[in-house]
Amino acid sequence: MVRMMVKLLVAVTMAAGVCAGVTQLSPPYVQHGLASSVAKVLEAVFATVTQSSSSVFLITDGKTSAFTVFTLLDNLQIPGGYGVFEATAEGPVNTTEKQFSRLIEDIKQLLHVSRRVTVVVVSDDPLFLAAFAEWSLKGRLLVWSTRLLAVTRLPLPELHHLYKTFSMCNSMLLIMNNHKLIFRCNVYLHLPYNPQGAQALRIASWTPHRGLTLTTHYSLFPDKFDKFPQKPTLKAATEVNPINKMITLDNDEALEGERFKFTGPAPELIDYLARAMNFSYQYLRPADGTWGVKLENGSWSGMVGMLMRQEVNIGVGPFIISGSRAEAMDFTVPIFLDYWRILGARGQPEVDPWGFILPLAPLVWLAILSALLLLPATVFLMSSYFFHKRENQKNLLRVIFDYIRVLLQQDVLDPVNCWWESLVLAVWMLMMLVLTRSYAGNLMSLLAVRHISEPYQTLQDLLDDPMVTMIWEKDSQSVRYLHSVESGIYREISDTEKEGRLIYKTHEEFPETIDTLVRQGDHVLMEVDMGLKAYVARDFTRTGKCSFYESREGFLSLMFALVGPKASPIVPALSKRITAMTEAGLFFYWMKSAEPNSTVCYRSPTKITVKTTLNLTNVWGMFVILAVGHIISLCVLFYELLGLRLQHRVGPVVEIFQ
Repeated sequence: MVRMMVKLLVAVTMAAGVCAGVTQLSPPYVQHGLASSVAKVLEAVFATVTQSSSSVFLITDGKTSAFTVFTLLDNLQIPGGYGVFEATAEGPVNTTEKQFSRLIEDIKQLLHVSRRVTVVVVSDDPLFLAAFAEWSLKGRLLVWSTRLLAVTRLPLPELHHLYKTFSMCNSMLLIMNNHKLIFRCNVYLHLPYNPQGAQALRIASWTPHRGLTLTTHYSLFPDKFDKFPQKPTLKAATEVNPINKMITLDNDEALEGERFKFTGPAPELIDYLARAMNFSYQYLRPADGTWGVKLENGSWSGMVGMLMRQEVNIGVGPFIISGSRAEAMDFTVPIFLDYWRILGARGQPEVDPWGFILPLAPLVWLAILSALLLLPATVFLMSSYFFHKRENQKNLLRVIFDYIRVLLQQDVLDPVNCWWESLVLAVWMLMMLVLTRSYAGNLMSLLAVRHISEPYQTLQDLLDDPMVTMIWEKDSQSVRYLHSVESGIYREISDTEKEGRLIYKTHEEFPETIDTLVRQGDHVLMEVDMGLKAYVARDFTRTGKCSFYESREGFLSLMFALVGPKASPIVPALSKRITAMTEAGLFFYWMKSAEPNSTVCYRSPTKITVKTTLNLTNVWGMFVILAVGHIISLCVLFYELLGLRLQHRVGPVVEIFQ
């Protein structure tokens, strides 16, 4: 709550920290009757808009007398207090700039502790009003929550230079007319985006007899950005992207015989906003085809640069919300959230030559091998130590061999001596019967399976393969982030540029890049998930098959929004409509309508079944096992022959397990 009790104008000005000019008495304002009339006008205006705890900051140009200021303040009832500031536009340029700069900063500090503020500027000096308007824009003083009321006796044609400021803020112009002793005040409103030279709209008038009377359907300080009455034409910056397709139309009447339009969810959103807010629009594209990054000289490229240079009114994009861009422009509420993913080419259906191992899980194979060792060993030890040794008792290797023969569905060569050994062997036979039958059935099914490779699912997969090249969007915020990090996996990704494994393309070049480089399999595209779905859907519509895949890993979460100039009131107006749109789910409905096949290839199966004859490519793994088995058998045979020769030379060899 700010309450500055004014006793002397000079004292208040010094307390506010603004260099005060010499106060002068302006004859038309000295008259107590005229000052009282002006106070009544202001009182009538404030009565319709002032709320509890509202404050008023009065700014004068040094030519308004202290008597007039006191008269105005004595007649006004301001619940939240008031402040009086004085500055002058006379003198050297540097001095004037310092005064206004300090004035704006002081007022902004008070705005932080005031809830609802109305800034009242009283001056008949066009230079002062122009300087205040310019520095209000530079200092970003007049946000929409701060109302501005300019009080002057200058005729309306002499105030055309105020249009730029007054049309883009919550402001009104109060012009006093004291012609022939008939006091009258008119209240004017500057509508935004009017053609150059358009006159302000008179929305109210005040006379001593009738008081304040509205002349239009507008209220005082209306929300003129909620819905435009005159349907202005706004310039919108946009560029080709996955959700914003450009169509070129031939038209003899157009410039150079060519005109373009855009289709997709983003243009649908702009159409929705245009109908809701009553404006038309014209698309403009950046010369470099980029969204925009900050250059070394402090300027911005792409669509952000167009917005900074006031070449456009809004930026469609959609734009990634980032801290660096927030310093140059304002974002609306997010339209959607997304993640970056990897787009790669799906491999051709291939047969897994080791598919005959797949019917059984690794743990099942381990359990079988363990049983082949432990069960015969247990049987051998029990028969050796708990029963008397018999002449025909087998050694350990022969017992294991019998159990292996059962696994391979062969008979047992040696007879079983004990009933409990027969019981164990019978249980083993039953288990192997079920196992082998299940294995045979699953193997017949798996021989018909074709595997489709999708090798790059994570960023680490890309780093591990030195043959793959990554494609990122040119001059994007994500690329700037890659170049800014100093450690971690993103630093490693950025370092691959030195190896020629990282290249940049614009969104307009992405479709051709996908159809050529990515389809070859040695390139991958880094793009947001929604964009990748659009590219994959268009390829499926054209070819009838899923030729690409998206990685399972998502990274660098993003929020997308429209943008407007810094402190522009059109941004909250757009946000209000966008919030209603997102709550209704319209954007994703437009996305689905624009790309009906957007989910057809999402998480496509990596295994398919076919009906075809078996050939060597299907079963060469089995022949590898056969060859390895024969090699091992030859080695064992050689070992046995070597052992027999040694036996004839050195005598009988004692069997180890007899």
